[in-house]
Amino acid sequence: MPTAPPSPSSPPPTTADGLALVTALAVDDRIPARHRFQAVDLLFRAATVAERHLAETWPATPQHADPDSEARARNAVQAHLPALLARWSAECPAVRLALAGLAVVFPTDRTLPALTPRLQTFTHQHTHGTDIGDYVRFVLVLATQNDDQILTATEKLTDAYWTGTARGVPARPRALHLLGQMLTKVGIGLNRAPAGQ
Repeated sequence: MPTAPPSPSSPPPTTADGLALVTALAVDDRIPARHRFQAVDLLFRAATVAERHLAETWPATPQHADPDSEARARNAVQAHLPALLARWSAECPAVRLALAGLAVVFPTDRTLPALTPRLQTFTHQHTHGTDIGDYVRFVLVLATQNDDQILTATEKLTDAYWTGTARGVPARPRALHLLGQMLTKVGIGLNRAPAGQ
């Protein structure tokens, strides 16, 4: 059955409007973990698009940037963050990593103190030298909100493993660009996992 076109008085749907559906998928236990990860990853990308594109195009302004739409999407993701973080204990390591990535995008006096001990426990379960363990350690550095530490960790990891950005890019956009690459690698690994995960 065809859907009716939007009425002339209603605004067209935006990316921000669709993020409620993505959030619903991310918190639904009936959805396989790999798809919940993809939903949380999509929310991360929507929330960080402006900063990641800045890191990629520095010092130029990103082409096709839409600051108003990007801000609406970021605000929509931030509004859904409490429901997403409430799922921490029920999630697999990959989804937890993506949730931690979202938490450091929106640092608050409440989320960071709650996140840090969870991530430290996570690091005991996933040793140094493993992808997921190293990624979680990087998120812990982001949680410090210390630009010098973030820049040092970003450069160290970028030099060793990742596509870098220009040296003059501010620390946060560079770090979020790197975290986006890490989440992409985790997602590729999940897609290779057996069905049902």
